[in-house]
Amino acid sequence: QVQLVESGGGLVQAGGSLRLSCAFSGDTFNHYAMGWFRQAPGNEREFVSAITWSGGHTYYEDSVKGRFTISRDNAKNMAYLQMNSVKPEDTAVYYCGALRAPNMRFETESEYDYWGQGTQVTVSS
Repeated sequence: QVQLVESGGGLVQAGGSLRLSCAFSGDTFNHYAMGWFRQAPGNEREFVSAITWSGGHTYYEDSVKGRFTISRDNAKNMAYLQMNSVKPEDTAVYYCGALRAPNMRFETESEYDYWGQGTQVTVSS
């Protein structure tokens, strides 16, 4: 059974940086694309970023382009989200998800096969 465990969340000031990590176990990591979603209080879970199985292609929601960078290390079964120049509106619980190949619907929450428990990111102004 696949398990995903996020870490790295916390409290950060606006303009600062944070790196989220997602540890994958229970299957072959490079058989899955990895995505990051977030959910703020009162809002639905929304797409943030995704990376393909080999890491060759990345995708971002418009509001985080140029500020966030997704990456993965297939040797370590890890995915990351580097968050720079964070803003108060980035405050949310961040979830990593695993999407089994060859599914390429990276931005659709319901397509993901597995989810982590989430990690809270709070950006103070």
